[in-house]
Amino acid sequence: MLEVAYWGYGLAAVAYLFFGVYAFVAWRGGAAGATLLAAISSSCLWALSSAVYARTADPLVIGLAGLLDALRAGAWYAFLIVLLRTISDRPARWPTVVASLVVGAQFVSLGLEAMGAGAVLPLRPVFGAWLAQAVFGLMLVEQLYRGVPAASRWAMKPLCVALGAGYIFDLYLFADGSLFARVDEDVWAMRGVAHALLIPLIAMSGARNPSWTLRMSMSREMVFHSTALAVSGLYLLVISAAGYYVRYFGGDWGRALQLTLLFAGLVLLGMLLVSGSQRARLRVFLNKHLFPYRYDYRNEWLRFTQALASAAGGLDLGQSVIKALADLVESPGGSLWLRNADGQFSMHARLNQPSSDLTESADSSFCRFLDHKEWIINLEEYRLRPAQYGDLRLPEWLSTLQGAWLVVPLKGSGALIGFVVLSAPRVAFEIDWEVLDLLKTAQRQAAGYLERMQAAEALLEARKFDSFNRMSAFVVHDLKNLVAQLSLMLKNAERHKDNPEFQQDMLETVAHVEARMRGLMGQLQEKRSIDPPRLVDLLGIVRGVCQSKRGQLPEVSLVDAIGRPVEVLAHPERLERIIGHIVQNALDATDEGGMVAVRIADGDAGQVRLTIEDTGCGMAPDFLRERLSRPFQTTKTSGMGIGVFETRQYVNEIGGALRFESEVGRGTRVTIDLPRGSRGHARQTPQMEPLLNG
Repeated sequence: MLEVAYWGYGLAAVAYLFFGVYAFVAWRGGAAGATLLAAISSSCLWALSSAVYARTADPLVIGLAGLLDALRAGAWYAFLIVLLRTISDRPARWPTVVASLVVGAQFVSLGLEAMGAGAVLPLRPVFGAWLAQAVFGLMLVEQLYRGVPAASRWAMKPLCVALGAGYIFDLYLFADGSLFARVDEDVWAMRGVAHALLIPLIAMSGARNPSWTLRMSMSREMVFHSTALAVSGLYLLVISAAGYYVRYFGGDWGRALQLTLLFAGLVLLGMLLVSGSQRARLRVFLNKHLFPYRYDYRNEWLRFTQALASAAGGLDLGQSVIKALADLVESPGGSLWLRNADGQFSMHARLNQPSSDLTESADSSFCRFLDHKEWIINLEEYRLRPAQYGDLRLPEWLSTLQGAWLVVPLKGSGALIGFVVLSAPRVAFEIDWEVLDLLKTAQRQAAGYLERMQAAEALLEARKFDSFNRMSAFVVHDLKNLVAQLSLMLKNAERHKDNPEFQQDMLETVAHVEARMRGLMGQLQEKRSIDPPRLVDLLGIVRGVCQSKRGQLPEVSLVDAIGRPVEVLAHPERLERIIGHIVQNALDATDEGGMVAVRIADGDAGQVRLTIEDTGCGMAPDFLRERLSRPFQTTKTSGMGIGVFETRQYVNEIGGALRFESEVGRGTRVTIDLPRGSRGHARQTPQMEPLLNG
C-alpha cells in the first residue's frame, strides 16, 4: 500500500506544482491571489513530504508531513476568510479566531505525538484536532456559499464543491481513525490523489473570479478533449465490467460473449467519437455549465478568420463563408445567396443543402427587411411569433427550402450583397443575445471578404476587356498599315496596270494583305494575343519586310554584316509587324532623296542587333524622352500612336532591348537587340513564361 501512496502523493505534488506555477504567472497582486498561492504551495510541500515518507518510512519525515498538513489547513482557512471578507462589510473576526485555535490544536497534537511512544502509520495524532479542522473547513465553505449572492454563486460553486469534497474526505479519514484508534492505510494512501482531483475545480473558480486578481483562463478545447477522453474511459470501464461479468457468469459462451460485447462496444465508441452531433452536444453542454460565456471569442474569431482566409478543404470562398457561420451555431451547412447582374438574389454556393434555381428580387419586402434592419431571422421563432418581426413576409420558396433555420444577412459597406440560409443544428441550440451578437459581427467580416471577391472578379473581367481592347488597338493599327499598302497599290495601278511585273506584284501584295487580315481576324476571334514563340529566321523576315516596301521611296537597303543564317526566339508575325512598323516610320519621315538602311549584326553576348537608320526629319529631345513610348502619342497627322508602344512592349517580353537615337533635321536610328536562338535548345526568358503558361 505504501507503493500506492507513493505514486498517489507524488502525482498530487506534481499537480500542485504545475498549478502553483500557473497561478503565480497569472497573479496580478491582491490578498485573495496571495493566500491562494500560499495554500497551493503548502499543499504541494505536504504532498511531496508524504510521498517521501511513503518511499522511506522515516518517522521524521512523517512528522514534517504533519506540520505541513497543519500549515496547509491554515493557508486554506486564510484563503476562505479573505473571500468571506470580500462578500461582507463586517470583519470576519470569529472565523479568524476559530481558525487560529484549530491550527494551534493541530500543532499541539503533533507535539503530543512526538512525545508519545507509539508509532502507528502514519502517526498517532490526537484525532480530534484533525476532525475539528475538517468540520471547521466545512463551516467556512458553507458560510462562503450562503454569503455569495445567488446571481454570483455560479462563479463560486466549483471552489465550494472542491474544498467541501476535500474536507468531507478528511472528515471520513480522521473520524474512522478516531473510532478505531488507527488510520485506514487504504484511505490514507488515496488522500493525495483525492486532493489532486480537486485542482481543476479550483482553477475553474479562479478563471471565473477576476476579483481574485488572477488572470487565469481555461482552454475550452482542453476541457472539451479532456471531458471526451474521460467519458470514453468511463465508457470502456463499463464495457469491461460488463464483459467481465459475462465471461464469468456466462458458462461455455462466456468468453465468446465477452469478445463480442467488447467488439460491439469499441465499434459504438468509434461511432460516438466521429459523430458530429455527439461532439456538438458535448460542446454545448460544457459551454453552458462550465463557462460564463458560451464562446471563447478569441478562438472563435481566429477560427472564423482562418476559415475565410484559407478556404481550405476543397471549399471555395462561398462554401467557406457558409461553413464558418454554420460552425458558430453547430449547423451542418446551408446556402449562400448573392446578387447577380440582373438585380436578383440567387444561390451562389451551398454546403450540405440541395441546390435551387429560385431567385429573390432585390426589391422584395424580404430583401428590404434584411437591408434596413440587418436582423438575423430565426424561422422557428417567426412561425411561433411572427409579430416580433413586424410586417416581414417571408417568400414562399424559403418555407420549402429543406432544413432552413436561420437567415443571416450579409451587408458590407453599402447595400445588402447577399444572405446565408443556415440549416437546422445537429442538437438543440438556443439563440440568445450572445449568439446574435456573434453572428452579426461575423456576417460583417464575411460580407467584407465577399465584397473583395466580387471586386476582384470585376477587376479581372475589366483587365480581360482591357487586354482585349489593347489587342484590338494593335490589330487596328496593323489593319491601317495594310490599308495603306492597298491604297499605294491602287494609286500606282493607274500608271502601271498594263505592266505584267506590276500585275504580278499586285497579286502578291493582295495575297499577302489577305493572309495578314485573316490572321488578325482569327486572333481577335480566339481572344489570344500571341502564339508560343519559336525559332525564327531573322534575315528572312527582314528581307520580307524590305520586299513589301519596294514600291515606296526611298528604297530600303539591307546590310547583312553576319553573313550566315541568324535565328532568334520570337513570334514570326509579331516580329515582322514591329520591324515593318519601324521601317514604315523611317520611310514616312524621309524624303524620296534620303536614305533608309536596315543592318543585321552581332550584338552583345547571346543577342543579335538589328539597326534601322534613316536621314529623315528626326524627333525633338522632349518628344523622344517623354512622349515617344507612351500610347496614343504621335507626330503623324493620320497616326494612332501605338506602334512604338507595341514595339517596346513586345521586345521587352522576349527579353530584348529597344533604343532610339534621333536629332531634328538629321534623322533617327533605332536599335533592336533580340535574343539569339539555336536549334539545340529553345530558351525561354522570364518575361515570356507567364505568356507561355497562360
